[in-house]
Amino acid sequence: MGLAGILGGLGVLVAFAYRGWSVLLLAPLAALVAALFSREPLLAHWTETFMGSAAAFLARFFPLFLLGALFGKLMEDSGSVTAIARFMTQRLGPERAMLAVVLAGALVTYGGVSLFVAFFVLAPMAQELFRAANIPRRLMPAAIVLGTSTFTMSALPGTPSIQNAIPMPFFGTTPFAAPGLGVLASLIMLAFGLWWLDRETKAAKLSGEDFGGGAPTPADRLATDETLRERAVTAREFDPAEIAHGQETDTPPPIALAALPLMMVIAVNLAMSLFVLGALDTRYLAESRFGGVSLADVGGVWAVITALACAIATVLALHHRRLHALRATMDAGANAAVLPAMSVASLVGFGAAVAAMPAFAVVRDAVLGIGGGPLVSLAVATNVLAALTGSASGGLTIALDALGATYMARAAEIGLDPGLLHRVAVIGSGTLDSLPHNGAVVTLLSVCGATHGESYRDIVMVGIVGAMLALAVVIALGSMVGSF
Repeated sequence: MGLAGILGGLGVLVAFAYRGWSVLLLAPLAALVAALFSREPLLAHWTETFMGSAAAFLARFFPLFLLGALFGKLMEDSGSVTAIARFMTQRLGPERAMLAVVLAGALVTYGGVSLFVAFFVLAPMAQELFRAANIPRRLMPAAIVLGTSTFTMSALPGTPSIQNAIPMPFFGTTPFAAPGLGVLASLIMLAFGLWWLDRETKAAKLSGEDFGGGAPTPADRLATDETLRERAVTAREFDPAEIAHGQETDTPPPIALAALPLMMVIAVNLAMSLFVLGALDTRYLAESRFGGVSLADVGGVWAVITALACAIATVLALHHRRLHALRATMDAGANAAVLPAMSVASLVGFGAAVAAMPAFAVVRDAVLGIGGGPLVSLAVATNVLAALTGSASGGLTIALDALGATYMARAAEIGLDPGLLHRVAVIGSGTLDSLPHNGAVVTLLSVCGATHGESYRDIVMVGIVGAMLALAVVIALGSMVGSF
């Protein structure tokens, strides 16, 4: 009965979330279903197990949601994201339209700009380039996915994405964990994705397929779609309803000033991770008033927080005259963090409640018993949970909350670098999270004015197949030669 309850609760969560119901309601309800079938105390699991885990997630990661969303909104309203997109368009031109869209997306997201902000800027850019080059419009979503949601989210060392931050407290790692393998995985994802998109472009020209009709959906219309909003906030760290708030400037800055805040994120993140934090006296963290933690527990998150804070200060210093509605922009950025953070925290609470059920031991033993060693079972766990929840960050946190300590113990037994666990976990979470019900996929298709039937096959190839290929290479090399 207990296992049936876990499956039933998961079924409730997945089925109704796909229909646009709020995860804030569904997650505790699904947890209570699991507890009821297991004959466990309902109220205790709601207020203590569920809420305790959700609160712990918020305490640890909400600053990243807040600063990431605020930075993204400031970059949008200052015209910086638009300036970078235009620069790529002008430099590469229609003859290299696909590469321009991919590189523009990669630059802004690796620099810390929220995914949905990038979507709304890149879609009109891609529309203009693809029409000029007569590339089918159906390939726009896949090009944007390749640049924004693959290697810059999960593989490239130092990426400030929430997915790259989540394993750090569990494994004591930094954003630059397993840098060599991360770069290799990034190159595989990028090369495979570009190869596929080039293949499809050539095939379309041979068959006489042209750009086609349709146009990107205006941001203000999407911002009022509540079903789309509920799907989207569990997938990424920005509430799309806030896109329409604030005021974007009509005079974007020069490219050097537009890109400087992105460079600030990368430089400060690197300096904090590799040099500054290690030189500080942080013995005070062992005191009970700070939770008795170590620098390894918090250092990675601190590095990203500091990098984003410095980047925000840089945007304000450089572009305050372009931010004509500064308070509205700041408010929108802050508000955009709340619902995604609460939604993912609710998924984490559900995962903690499920892990507390006696029947979960069967699931845990089955996952840990997968052949191929801890890297393979970790990849399977993060893949499956990200697919079921439709959220890379939610699935990753649930997996590490339940099994992270076990994987660390196994890694210590066989001499496996925790950085390798970190990179495999993050890349694994960013593969099957791109299934059709994923909120980011649904949002991007809506932004581009495309449908699943037209564009999802290409999203699968660049967003799932390419990432799976890179994950397999990382696991194989990591198993043979270790982390590098």
